[in-house]
Amino acid sequence: MPILEDTAERSSKPAGSTGPVVTVDTDSIPVPDRFGWWKDMAGQAIMPVSLRSPYASDFKGRAETVQLPHSPSGTFTYSPMSAWRSPVQIRRQDPEDYFLVLVGGGSSIRLEQGRGIACLEAGEMALFSTSHPLAVEFVDKGRPCQSTQFRLPRTVLPLAGGRADGLLAEPLSTRSGSGALLVPYLKGLADAVRDCGPAELARIGAIGVDLAASLLAAHLGDEDGLPVETRQAALLARINAFIDHNLPDPELRPAAVAAHHHISVRTLHQLFRSEPESVSATIRRRRLEHCRADLTDPGLRRLPIGEIAARWGFRHPADFSRTFRHAYGVPPSEIRVNR
Repeated sequence: MPILEDTAERSSKPAGSTGPVVTVDTDSIPVPDRFGWWKDMAGQAIMPVSLRSPYASDFKGRAETVQLPHSPSGTFTYSPMSAWRSPVQIRRQDPEDYFLVLVGGGSSIRLEQGRGIACLEAGEMALFSTSHPLAVEFVDKGRPCQSTQFRLPRTVLPLAGGRADGLLAEPLSTRSGSGALLVPYLKGLADAVRDCGPAELARIGAIGVDLAASLLAAHLGDEDGLPVETRQAALLARINAFIDHNLPDPELRPAAVAAHHHISVRTLHQLFRSEPESVSATIRRRRLEHCRADLTDPGLRRLPIGEIAARWGFRHPADFSRTFRHAYGVPPSEIRVNR
């Protein structure tokens, strides 16, 4: 039985032991054994490493892992420490995986691997490999450190010839392109998958791999070398993020979406053929969902229904009321009255 699942069974938090999300912490471990347990857990969840911490005698840690089929993710909160992986450890066990590490709020990490040195602050990201010696310093700022690791097995990463090795311990952009999408993907992953079945878990995991591959390929200057499916999936993720960000704009239509992404409207519709809804239906549904949330928000009770509709891109109150009734079976006013 995996360490995380075993510890979850002994934990006083049974909710963490069900579904694709497993949450455990050192609270259920005797104090003298906590640092040793954390070493074993890290060795399984990430890779075998050596650890040292000035807080070893009173170590605190928490791990929340998302068990995706090929690319699991874990968010770890822990006392400051140092980690290193030696050639001996690599020879003993090398899963031949890459990991993207995203630094959590208030933390700093110094990562060394190959010829690269990355000094990362909160919100920044870098790549490391299980196949090369590694040194990591989780900087002691007088508070717990936090980071998220996203596993990318070589067998699923569509970059030929180990080209990703050229990006080890190099800061990766998280402010634009695929990096800007990958950060909220990783941060929201646990909440997004709690009730998902196997097929949806596989689909969500594939989205993450496609975004990661697109990010790495952009840094390598080799986006055209990615499989067509990967490029299309990354483009679709960017389009969906653009739609979510621009829902209040009443001019948000398929033509505007296509123009922003420098593709034809026909290409846009082709991208959405594999989706449950068309582009227009996606925009309409997401606008309605926001309107419904606002209508049931007690803090917005004094805001007129017409203003709520307008703030999410509906120009005409009558059209909004008709569309809302068609979607939910009742007029917007009844949703507000019944809450």
